[in-house]
Amino acid sequence: MQTTLEILTHPLLDTVRHGFFTRRGGASSGLFSGLNCGFGSSDQAEIVAINRARVAEAMGVAPGRLATVHQVHSAEVAVLRAGDEAADFSGIRADGIVTDQPGVALAVLTADCQPILLADPQAGVIGAVHAGWRGALSGVIEAAVAAMQDLGATRIRAVIGPTISQRAYEVGPEFMDEVLAEDPGHQRFFAGGPNGRPMFDLPGFGLMRLREAGVEAEWTRHCTYADPERFFSYRRSTHQNEADYGRLISVIAL
Repeated sequence: MQTTLEILTHPLLDTVRHGFFTRRGGASSGLFSGLNCGFGSSDQAEIVAINRARVAEAMGVAPGRLATVHQVHSAEVAVLRAGDEAADFSGIRADGIVTDQPGVALAVLTADCQPILLADPQAGVIGAVHAGWRGALSGVIEAAVAAMQDLGATRIRAVIGPTISQRAYEVGPEFMDEVLAEDPGHQRFFAGGPNGRPMFDLPGFGLMRLREAGVEAEWTRHCTYADPERFFSYRRSTHQNEADYGRLISVIAL
């Protein structure tokens, strides 16, 4: 069994501990082979707990100091303050989490949606965001930036981790209509696909929203759909008629 974790990092966040974990390493097997960190999957909860403990160790925190939220594709952002227990946040329905507290790691789970890690190292403020198309359109990115600014952040940097790329993200006309209803200029994030249906540029959309919020931002340029050896993908699993799929974890800590 492979146990060595693969952790992707980015120079833009090199002054804070962070990592976009691939599926390599971990204790899960079968459909979830590797580092499945999603309790929402049908994987064994004990195995997921082992995987999360390995992630926490890699990030230099105790398992109980790895904070996640109950992700619901919303624009809600939770704030972890002094005295809060990281473990208590798992029941909070939100898609972003921010803190100015050292010794805690913030994490989001994804399987095609954008994991976004944010930091203002000078101010000592960090954030983690789960941004699928609906959350991004609803404003979760801007909400996280605002929450970080409320904690004193002024110069925020952000990196979008492995996510589904445009060449793999075919959508329907109703999807396109909803995105264009916010701003017809969003047309630039759609291209024609091989089946005559629109293809959506999710990371391009995320980068636009981050930069318009005043954040210096980059994407790691990893496509979850295209690389089954390294990444879980909801859409790929659906196309392959698989019963379930694993969840990747992305983490940041002060």
